[in-house]
Amino acid sequence: MKNLFSSVRRVFIKEEGEDFDEEQEQEYVELDTSLDEENRKMLVKTMNLTDFSDVKPILQDLREGNTIIILNIRPLKDKDMIEMKRAVNKIKKTVEAVEGDIAGFNEDYIIITPQQAEIFRGRPASQPQSEPEDNDEDLELI
Repeated sequence: MKNLFSSVRRVFIKEEGEDFDEEQEQEYVELDTSLDEENRKMLVKTMNLTDFSDVKPILQDLREGNTIIILNIRPLKDKDMIEMKRAVNKIKKTVEAVEGDIAGFNEDYIIITPQQAEIFRGRPASQPQSEPEDNDEDLELI
């Protein structure tokens, strides 16, 4: 690692009187940029929350940013409601930190998405779809 930094320093900061030969120029690290964020596939995983320790792989997948998780919380909910609430709160905080989205459905499931995905929650039944209003009469002529 030390040699890498020395090589980089020599390439970018030419020290006086130092000539570079072809062998030194070839000492560089090539980065693979073929898997940028736009080209990665999104994964959908189903997981069960049976213990508080199950939170760790969920958070890891969420931080990687390419996994949508459908989480069954029923096993931990039946076992220990306080632990289940603690686990869900920890997941919520991480979701907020990575600017993801989280929503519960069917009492026993939670869906967790990274920043690139948003959960459609639909329009409440009490709000019918409204037509755009014609506001021409409110405009003032100058």
